[in-house]
Amino acid sequence: MTVRVLTAGDHFVQNRLLIEALRREVPDGGLEIAELTLPWPLEPFGRVGEVDEASGTEAQLIEALQGAEICLTQMAPLTRGILAASPDLKLFGIGRGGPVNANVEAATEHGVLVSFAPGRNATATAEHTLAMILAAVRRIPATHAELAAGRWRSDYYQYKEVGPEIEGSTVGLVGHGAIGRRVTRMLEALGAEVLVYDPYVTQDALAGSARLASLDETLGRSRIVTLHARVTPETTGLIGAAQLAAMPEGSVIVNCARGALLDYSAVCDALDSGHLFAAAFDVFPEEPIPAGSRLLTTPGIVMTPHLAGASKQTAANAADIIAADVRRYLDGAAPVHCANPEVLRLA
Repeated sequence: MTVRVLTAGDHFVQNRLLIEALRREVPDGGLEIAELTLPWPLEPFGRVGEVDEASGTEAQLIEALQGAEICLTQMAPLTRGILAASPDLKLFGIGRGGPVNANVEAATEHGVLVSFAPGRNATATAEHTLAMILAAVRRIPATHAELAAGRWRSDYYQYKEVGPEIEGSTVGLVGHGAIGRRVTRMLEALGAEVLVYDPYVTQDALAGSARLASLDETLGRSRIVTLHARVTPETTGLIGAAQLAAMPEGSVIVNCARGALLDYSAVCDALDSGHLFAAAFDVFPEEPIPAGSRLLTTPGIVMTPHLAGASKQTAANAADIIAADVRRYLDGAAPVHCANPEVLRLA
């Protein structure tokens, strides 16, 4: 029996990658594949219906899903309206670390499994984090800009203008999941001592010779602090003015996780006062950064536009992970990465 599949790719996790992954997992040709290309990232994602961080419209998905039992995507929305209009849909695979663009509760009510792809961008984000640390402590963007403008700034060699080395420094990680473990290994290879604050892991689960510590100790001892926690009610606003003040003078903070973890205004204050040496951000409280934001004018900040997880391997990993769960679904097994396994119990 042929199973109809919709690949709703975009300009990062392309339909080509999704289809190639499906054909590796289901080589017998039992799939009828239709394609829909969503506009992200050429057009920003946003709220669609009741879900966030989605691309495309409900009308597009409803039309494309007619007769489809399976949908593989990264950014397509899954809303109550789409579910009500797609009675054949049984599996919705999202090639992201979490199913933020799906109404999982409504999917459960409609008997639709939602799978996702945790860890798909862990290596890319860890490598980007290391690059941001180095760019910040060595002032690479600022000194490059000066040279590009025709200015040879040897005054950057003043003691007050230079940052710490990673070797021999204590680096604090807030959060120690798949990304944090990789960052730990990279930092230890460069000779850093790594402290970890994460109330959800044990010492035995840490990478390398990293050591668990309280948030106070992690901040108080670390010349460099990098954030890798998920946003929850407990972690929202976790690092504010008081926590930044507890860091050693001349230290550096890096955030390639989520903007809601950090008080950015307090960071700007700490940079302006000289308490912080530098900061590096890939994520922000509002994206895109609004005109007039202090982040655009405060010295010592290195920024990238939420690109930490962007690599060719990330896109391929996303396709591979959710395609593998299609194979399991067709074999009658549960997806490994399932947001609502109760659907299987109710079936």
